[in-house]
Amino acid sequence: MTTLPVATDRADRTVPAQRRELGVFLRSRRERIRPDEVGFAPGGRRRTPGLRREEVALLAGVGVTWYTWLEQGRDINVSAQVLDAIATALRFDRQERNHLYRLAGVRVGPAQGACSALPPTVQKTLDAVSPYPALALNDRYDILAFNDAYCRVVIDLEKVPVEDRNMLWLNFVSNAWKCSFVDAESTKHHMVAAFRAASADHVGDALWQDLIQSLLSTSPYFGELWERYDVDAPSTRTKVLDVDGHGILRIEPINLWLSQLGPLRVTVYTALDDETETKLRQIVKPG
Repeated sequence: MTTLPVATDRADRTVPAQRRELGVFLRSRRERIRPDEVGFAPGGRRRTPGLRREEVALLAGVGVTWYTWLEQGRDINVSAQVLDAIATALRFDRQERNHLYRLAGVRVGPAQGACSALPPTVQKTLDAVSPYPALALNDRYDILAFNDAYCRVVIDLEKVPVEDRNMLWLNFVSNAWKCSFVDAESTKHHMVAAFRAASADHVGDALWQDLIQSLLSTSPYFGELWERYDVDAPSTRTKVLDVDGHGILRIEPINLWLSQLGPLRVTVYTALDDETETKLRQIVKPG
């Protein structure tokens, strides 16, 4: 049994705030697993739901004291091998496993730089895909660019103050939408889960924390979803839009990742059927 794993690849950027977030994340994940699901007897008095710390340590093959320190947010050494064992013990999916690595400061791939400015070719691309609504987003869901089709079909971003052009803020706070999402609850859930996953690289970042606190103080529903600690990748599932005066549109988002610009993507809302294609051309027609 390993009692004190030693890291060989821990990233230098790990900070105490990330470790505190890591502890909260681990607790939320072990509390969702029933003891009988992983071979432990369900009986006996338990102060908290789910697995005990010692049970997670046993399943992962690590020392109880070491695992307790990890959940307490202490700045102890970790390795990819031990994190993988914990992820397996807690039955993490791929997104949860990646989130665990990022919070622990263990690099799972090449670091990405932040994008400071968009080249003009991005806007040209957005304009060229009309009548499909399209926009460029960073991993904080800030809207960096958009086309006219998005303004006509989804929300007129030209009328939205620049400081409010954030998809999370607009989804949870704004009422300026030209359409409604039939699957709004699922859309919001996946958006918050993707934002939670991306936030692992920005724990302690003032811009991220300001957005989170603003959303928490303004939207109780955001707070409810945020406290679930779910993590996911940005959704590409079919969306159903109800557009004023035009009825139902069935949209399939496509994410184009601009890796040379950092964590930035272009999302294009493509028509899923001929009826939606026709309606989009009617809504976005010139003039």
